[in-house]
Amino acid sequence: MSVNSIAIIGGGNLGKAIAEGLISSGLVKAKQITVTRRNLSSLDHLKKQGVHVSSDNKASVKKADIVLLCVKPFQAKDISKEIAKHLNPKQLVVSVISGISIADLENELGKKITIFRAMPNTAIAIRQSMTCISYKNANGANIKTIENLFNALGKTITIDEKLMDASTILGACGTAFAMRYIRANIQAGIEIGFDAVTASLIAAQTVKGAADLLIQNNSHPEQEIDKVTTPKGVTITGLNQMEHHGLSSSVIKGITEAYKKMNP
Repeated sequence: MSVNSIAIIGGGNLGKAIAEGLISSGLVKAKQITVTRRNLSSLDHLKKQGVHVSSDNKASVKKADIVLLCVKPFQAKDISKEIAKHLNPKQLVVSVISGISIADLENELGKKITIFRAMPNTAIAIRQSMTCISYKNANGANIKTIENLFNALGKTITIDEKLMDASTILGACGTAFAMRYIRANIQAGIEIGFDAVTASLIAAQTVKGAADLLIQNNSHPEQEIDKVTTPKGVTITGLNQMEHHGLSSSVIKGITEAYKKMNP
């Protein structure tokens, strides 16, 4: 399926990040993207790049091949009803709204249409997102189109929709969890002698390198840990102290409690 136009309904942080990522990927041109928001002044930087900005959701949806719903969960019902009459069966609707199922959207839209759910994270702006995808009423060409779109913005994986809430915690909230770990590294780095700027660079690049090792080597974290731990060494001493103070259990607890919050 060829994509000539994309409408991003909701120009908040994620909506803007997706637009920025698409532009930098070269998959579509800025002029092929429309981003909507009531407060258009916050979209000035996108407008300067050639993106169409609008406060009219209905008009924006009418001319789009792909409609990306990037609004807050509490806005989903009203937005769905607003645009429903202006959607046609050839369009692909992609929702990145957390906690709203495909069945919920289909019910609000009141028609059979190809719907995808996608859960990216804010690294999509720099084309490094991990995006989980599920869908309904999609054929092979539809699936390929949406996979290509998000593969241009990072990595994608197709999952069962029942795991979408879990992917929100692990992949989207996970960005904040990782940032908190990096921040702790920076704070410790300053305590042992580095200035903040240097500690920040070392901590961030080290975590990035560790992640790349797992992805490129297709290895397990313990395999990579074993490579840098020696008997009576400083690495194992540091790791054991972290575990004594609950590093792993705290991370696991944080993730599982966040999931429970989403599924009370």
